[in-house]
Order: sequence, then C-alpha cells, then structure tokens
Amino acid sequence: MTSIRLEILPPDISCWRRGNHEADYVHVLDSGRPGPRVLVQALTHGNEICGALALEWLFAQSFAPRAGQLTLVFANVAAFESFDPDAPHRSRYVDEDLNRVWADEVLFGPRDSSELRRARELRAVVDGADIVLDIHSMHEDCRPLMVCGRVDKNADYARRLGVPADLLIDTGHPAGVRMIERGGLGDPASARRALLIECGQHWASSSRAVAIDTLVRFLALTGLADTDWARHHQQVPTPAGQRLIRVTEAVVAQSADFRFLVPVSGLGVVARKGTPIAQDGDHIWHAPCDDTVLVMPSLEHVRPGNTQVRLGRFED
Repeated sequence: MTSIRLEILPPDISCWRRGNHEADYVHVLDSGRPGPRVLVQALTHGNEICGALALEWLFAQSFAPRAGQLTLVFANVAAFESFDPDAPHRSRYVDEDLNRVWADEVLFGPRDSSELRRARELRAVVDGADIVLDIHSMHEDCRPLMVCGRVDKNADYARRLGVPADLLIDTGHPAGVRMIERGGLGDPASARRALLIECGQHWASSSRAVAIDTLVRFLALTGLADTDWARHHQQVPTPAGQRLIRVTEAVVAQSADFRFLVPVSGLGVVARKGTPIAQDGDHIWHAPCDDTVLVMPSLEHVRPGNTQVRLGRFED
C-alpha cells in the first residue's frame, strides 16, 4: 500500500470522450467571433490530475468563449486510465513521456508507442493554436512554477498573466521536444505563445485550486473570458510580484546510480558556488553560482537520459 496522502483523486472523464473533433477527448468551443485560437491541455502526464479537475470544473460552468476559439484536450487518457491509488506515480505514461515527442522527426518518423499515436492525433490541434496552456503538477512538494520554455516572449506573457510568483526559462530536455516548444510556440520571432503551469505537488488539493485559478486568468488574458467572470472565480491570491529563474544547466542522469549530494527540495537554493550537488559515477555536478536554484529535483524517475534537476539563478 502507498504511504502517499492523496488529497485529490482522478475524476471520471468518460463523459467527455466524444467531443466535436475526430480525436477522442477533444472539445472545440467556437464563439463564431474573431479572436485567437486557444488550446488548454490537461493530462499530458496521466498522473498529473489537477488539469483534468480544472477542465471538469470549467465544463460544469457551461463556459462559452466570448471571442475566438477554445480547444480543451485530455491528452494521455490511456495512462490516466491506468491510475492505481496504491502506486499513483506509475500512470505518468504508458510507453514514453508524451511531452518529449513533439519534434517533426519523431512525429513523422517510424517509431511507434501509445504516446506517439496520441501525439499524432493531436498534432493538428497543437499546430493550429495561437496560444497554449499546458497544465501539469510536480512529484515533489513545491510552490507553483510557470515554465516558459526557452524563450523570453513566453515569460513576458506570464508576467501579463500575473501568476504564479516564480517563472522559469530553461534549456529544454535532452530526451526530446516538449509541446510548448513545437514550431512557432518555441520560436522567438513568432507571435504564438505557450505556457506550462506546474501547479504544485501531484496529490495536494492546492494543485486543483492553482490549476483552476491559472485557467480562469489565462482565459481572461486571451480575451476568451470576461475579466469580471475570471476575477470572481480566482482561487488563490495574486502574488505581490514575480521572479524569473533562468536555467543554466540541466543535470541529466547517465546511469541508475545517479544520486544527490545535498538535501533537495523544489526551488531550494544552494548558497555557495562550487558546492557538489549530484554525482553519477565519477561525474559530479557543482553549483554554477552563488544561490543556485534547484528546479524540480526528482529521484522518482532515475534512468539514463532523464533530467533529474535543473540548475538556475534568479534574475529578478
């Protein structure tokens, strides 16, 4: 039996299997008026259920966009349906990480997996979106974090959103391309925008509140929702300010022997430059600067090629 306390549980999403799109669990809400094409995706990882709870909440509001088009996606349903409360982390994916398969050479290549088949179903939806919100949660306890990909334009958009307090520009993942990096979403010259919200720890009830709060603010920012409606449904206080963390290095496991050399916590800080942080065989990673920020450290998914932590610094 698991010792993990589950404050939230997966919702029954079976009633949303058939939407108005050829792919299952895809719903397109068209206002019939000019405006951006907006995509909100939940369950990129099957065990990150706060996004599904946020979409469940939005459906219960009978929400209709006031402009543009809103597409709502439950992504990795196959993994989600394998959820076991006694082993809740195992439903992250079926065969591989759905958030590492978005490069053209992968999507149009010869490989096959449950996640690749789903990504191929969703590719046109992603490529047709002007603005994207991808809703996630984290393995470790951590305050919410907005992942802006590699480009400053997305951090600028997150500042307009106003939440959460911590924003991240990173270096991507060696294992593959994320959805928010695909095509124009990750091109600094493109007007398209994409944000990935990490709402907190997977099973914390606060992750649901953060997911709903981010969603309603996002819908107002895109112009699809009325600002008064969004303000009425906000779930968490607006932070007094926001800080940007810029990743300088991704720490990638080379073997299953990877281990941390310091106590780690989400957005924890290593005070002194040069402090040994992690080791894998003979290779040791050191803090690259004073006050190095540990971004989403994890020992749950240790395997060669997996990013175990990202090292960053506060810029503002």
